[in-house]
Amino acid sequence: MQNIQLLNFDGQEVIDSRDVATMVGKSHAHLNRDIAGYKRDISTNPKLDPLTFFIDSTYKDKKGEIRKNYLITKQGCEFVANKMTGKKGNQFTAEYVNLFNRMKQQVTNPMELIYQQWDIPRTYGGALQLAANQAELLEKQKPKVEYYDSQMRNPGLMTTTEIAKDYGWSATRLNQELRRRRVIYPQGSGRHKVWVLYRDFAGRGYTQYEAFTYEKGNTTGMHNNLKWTQKGKKFIYDLLAEDGIRPTLERMDLLEG
Repeated sequence: MQNIQLLNFDGQEVIDSRDVATMVGKSHAHLNRDIAGYKRDISTNPKLDPLTFFIDSTYKDKKGEIRKNYLITKQGCEFVANKMTGKKGNQFTAEYVNLFNRMKQQVTNPMELIYQQWDIPRTYGGALQLAANQAELLEKQKPKVEYYDSQMRNPGLMTTTEIAKDYGWSATRLNQELRRRRVIYPQGSGRHKVWVLYRDFAGRGYTQYEAFTYEKGNTTGMHNNLKWTQKGKKFIYDLLAEDGIRPTLERMDLLEG
């Protein structure tokens, strides 16, 4: 469990299928094959969305070649665990439950998470040492920072997660709301899988795509991430307002009035 970590994808915690394969004692290729079968079974029920359990992804292996993997949600881990029996199934259940619960505890105590993550010093001498360490780290990270500046930063765009927070929702819930209203739908597979606007809403300046990367060990995966313009955010606001769904701050103002 020491090297197993939760990743954050579109506002929800997920585990890389390579880690899950290690946890359940399977080869990654065999787990990928099983998950592909699970997704086919889930897809036959129109009330279920495979993305709730398993998210298509890719990574670069040590040779720089693109390989298939999945990002597995907590529900996906439950699905995998239910397919297992005996000691291994029980151990995997205990491991992933502990992993997600530990993250939940950290989120409920954000200041402690900040101290743990950044190792904030409690003395002046410690602060000086931290400053020196950070300067060295920034120099090492310069190529990544430059990539971020060129590929990711656009203050005029907002992620689904940012917009969803206005309503007290997760990005997953907002995506599902927009999908139910036939605004967006998932398209493609593997590294090419993205959220796409339906034809009626395309070309109106609501969205743009930006590169989304995540790192796992010495490998890097990349996706195209759908982001919303300010015009797109206003469109979502008006669309939800038609059903009486308002941002949290507006609901608070109405209560105070």
